[in-house]
Amino acid sequence: MKVPHTATTIGVLLSILVGMFVGVGGYTFYYAQGASYLSNDPRACVNCHIMREQYDGWQKASHHAAATCNDCHVPHDLLGKYLTKTTNGYHHSRAFTLQDFHEPIRIRPSNLEVLNRNCVYCHDELTRDIRLHAIGDVEPMNCVRCHDSVGHGSSK
Repeated sequence: MKVPHTATTIGVLLSILVGMFVGVGGYTFYYAQGASYLSNDPRACVNCHIMREQYDGWQKASHHAAATCNDCHVPHDLLGKYLTKTTNGYHHSRAFTLQDFHEPIRIRPSNLEVLNRNCVYCHDELTRDIRLHAIGDVEPMNCVRCHDSVGHGSSK
């Protein structure tokens, strides 16, 4: 049975589109050092020059010797870690490509929740009384409201 000419044309066009998507995506992943984002190396955060100030601040901050970017900014469970990295990677690459990010960079509410959970994860005993006192507060606990220089150095 002979395949109609239109089906062959559609198949060729679809193959070209898929090939272009894979090629451009692969090159972008390579050019943006995408594999480095799967690591725990803080230098991955400065692949995009927009994060240079945060990286430099982290190197001078009190947690430099104790915590990397992932320790504070992504969940500690495997699925949550890579789901957050994927979501943030999409948002960061889109914002950087379109140049529509806020200056200075601000943490999104969902990422602030992750950050606060990770503060408590490492400082559970130290914060227990504070957290017990905060139960029923209208605003959720925000560790960096008072401790903004811990992760990225002094903002003053």
